[in-house]
Amino acid sequence: MGTPGEGLGRCSHALIRGVPESLASGEGAGAGLPTLDLAKAQREHGVLGGKLRQRLGLQLLELPPEESLPLGPLLGDTAVIQGDTALITRPWSPARRPEVDGVRKALQDLGLRIVEIGDENATLDGTDVLFTGREFFVGLSKWTNHRGAEIVADTFRDFAVSTVPVSGPSHLRGLCGMGGPRTVVAGSSDAAQKAVRAMAVLTDHPYASLTLPDDAAADCLFLRPGLPGVPPFLLHRGGGDLPNSQEALQKLSDVTLVPVSCSELEKAGAGLSSLCLVLSTRPHS
Repeated sequence: MGTPGEGLGRCSHALIRGVPESLASGEGAGAGLPTLDLAKAQREHGVLGGKLRQRLGLQLLELPPEESLPLGPLLGDTAVIQGDTALITRPWSPARRPEVDGVRKALQDLGLRIVEIGDENATLDGTDVLFTGREFFVGLSKWTNHRGAEIVADTFRDFAVSTVPVSGPSHLRGLCGMGGPRTVVAGSSDAAQKAVRAMAVLTDHPYASLTLPDDAAADCLFLRPGLPGVPPFLLHRGGGDLPNSQEALQKLSDVTLVPVSCSELEKAGAGLSSLCLVLSTRPHS
């Protein structure tokens, strides 16, 4: 899902998937990627799960790793969730399409309304979709096409949906994210700044903006936890990963900053928002 803003309720659940050995060895869909330190990648993933559960107070649901799905931990690509509705995506890479099966079942078990993509001409990765709490922006990238964006609009008819061209090798949420209910954070690259300018032209809502030195630092998650009286959190890449962006992040005074690391998982193309799905509703138990 995109990051929750004012338009959503408080978060209650988070979904992650364990790191298989096949990701570290670059097998299957991960072929051609650098060899990872499996133990370090699993530690990073474990810390992320711990922060979601203990620091943010979310109920954590962890799917087991599957060796046949080396990129399975990037389950943020497999669904777009808003309220009680989950749109199951259609990843651009055919090798990744089986990843949606376990996610679909988990979301069904939680009582969400499942929407499928039946159009074989559509491609959609969840990390190309940014939800601001007021509207959706869908990045048109290597992974997501116009038909995929149209299906987002058809699924979430209560919200405006705009398309944003994305240049280079990143998903939209690899370039920009929500640093608060009214603040867009973006990296300093040309691709990130072009995306932010396009969003500013398309929206009817006045968002503040904050530029970060590192594009990857903008791949963050603004979360309203389900605990009463607890202020919003910003789950972000910590100083050990991206030290140049930490001073700028401190300007986000209306959120509690929660740093995590995914420097090893990043070698496999993982951004922070790709490593978890957060539900902003209270699904059926």
